[in-house]
Amino acid sequence: MSRHVVIVTAVHGPSARFLGEAHASLRTQELPAGWDWRWVIQEDGRTDDVRPHVPDDPRVVFRQGRPERQGGPGVARTIALSHADGEYVKILDADDQLTPGSLARDLAALEADPTLGWATSRALDLLPDGSTAGFPGDPEHGPIEPGAVLDHWKANDFRSPVHPATLLIRRDLLLALGGWMALPASEDTGLLLALNCVSRGWFSAEVGLLYRKWQGQVTGQASHVDPAERAARMAVVEARALALASTGWSFPPGAGGPRERP
Repeated sequence: MSRHVVIVTAVHGPSARFLGEAHASLRTQELPAGWDWRWVIQEDGRTDDVRPHVPDDPRVVFRQGRPERQGGPGVARTIALSHADGEYVKILDADDQLTPGSLARDLAALEADPTLGWATSRALDLLPDGSTAGFPGDPEHGPIEPGAVLDHWKANDFRSPVHPATLLIRRDLLLALGGWMALPASEDTGLLLALNCVSRGWFSAEVGLLYRKWQGQVTGQASHVDPAERAARMAVVEARALALASTGWSFPPGAGGPRERP
């Protein structure tokens, strides 16, 4: 029997048109012998807008949410975990693309070191004209120790040194942390900081994701940068991370635990 990585994607109507390009990027991925990938696409809500864009591929599972409301990408991804029966869960937003080899590199890092709970990689913005732009301040290629992401995030106006949209996570660890945070935005950052407080991670300096910038994306809306809501989101994200760190719990058990925090 093959082992597999489950790709989890939350999608809503405006972003559904990019699913074909996301699928094309998945099809370029070459995994080691005995491994394959499956893709769970979870619509945030229930409309007729997404299904026509779902690729015809036996490796793809499409599910929908409640018809009367949208819960946000965190809710959609978390409910998608009911169909994520692989050992690893990879995040792929509907409008983003993986670069060739990225899935194999992330998988190799975690398979080689059982003390690593998650992996990230360098991301580039994919601009509307097709060009790309990088981010300054990427960490060194290699392990990310507990607390390092949280420290950087607090010292740099709540900006993470690694992109949460690039995460590959051990499924058991993701479930132990309850999936994504119940927030209208920054739910993936909240998960990243929680992961960093209880386990070691990995950063690949090779580009693993093209992060699309477009007018309709959720993070480009005015509500996303509303100062009052942003402050509230950041407060609860930090409080959760510190509370997890204070428990002394670590993944895997007996790995030494997160370092103590003030």
